[in-house]
Amino acid sequence: MADREQGGGGAPRRRADARRNEQVLLDAAAAVFVESGVDAPVRAIAARAGVGMGTVYRHFPTRADLVTAVYRHQIEACAEAGPRLLATADTPHDALVEWVGLFVGFLVTKHGLAAAMQGDSAGFQALHASFLDRLVPVCEEILRAAADAGQLTAGIGAYELMRAIGNLCAGAETDPDYDAERMVGVLLAGLRAPRGD
Repeated sequence: MADREQGGGGAPRRRADARRNEQVLLDAAAAVFVESGVDAPVRAIAARAGVGMGTVYRHFPTRADLVTAVYRHQIEACAEAGPRLLATADTPHDALVEWVGLFVGFLVTKHGLAAAMQGDSAGFQALHASFLDRLVPVCEEILRAAADAGQLTAGIGAYELMRAIGNLCAGAETDPDYDAERMVGVLLAGLRAPRGD
C-alpha cells in the first residue's frame, strides 16, 4: 500500500522482471551457442528461452550485442563459481575439475566472438581484458588451494593453464571427431601430484 501511495511500486518490479528475463535469455543463448555455435538462429534461442523473437531483439538488437552479453555473463558466472566450488567440492582438485568444465563450455562462445564483433576491435580488446582480469585470479586461487592440499603439481600458473585449455579447445566446433573435453581431462590428469605408496 505504501509503495502504491509513493507511486514507485511497479517500476522496481518491472526492472526486476526485465533483469530476470534477460538472464533467462542469456542462459538460453549460451546453451544454444555451445550446441550450435554463435551463428545459431535467433529463433532457436527464443524457443529455448520460451519467448518470442521480438523479445530477443528488444534486449539485444544485433547478434554482436547478444554474443557480447553472453560472453560477459559467462565471465561473471565462471568468476563467481570459483569460490563457491572451493567451498562446496570434496577437494580443491575436484573444484578445479568442475571449474575447468565451466571454462571449457565458456570457450565455445569465445571462439565465435571475434567474428561476431567484426569491426569493433576496441570492444573486443576490452572484453578480453575483462576476461583476464576476472578469471585469472579465480583460477589462480583454485590452483593454489589444490597445490597446498598436495593434489596438484606446484608451479602451474593460471594464465598458462587457461591458454593451454584454450589451445586444446580451438577448432573443436569444426571437427566432430575431436573431443576437446577429453583432451582437457588428459591435461588435468597430468597435473595431478604423484601419490605416495
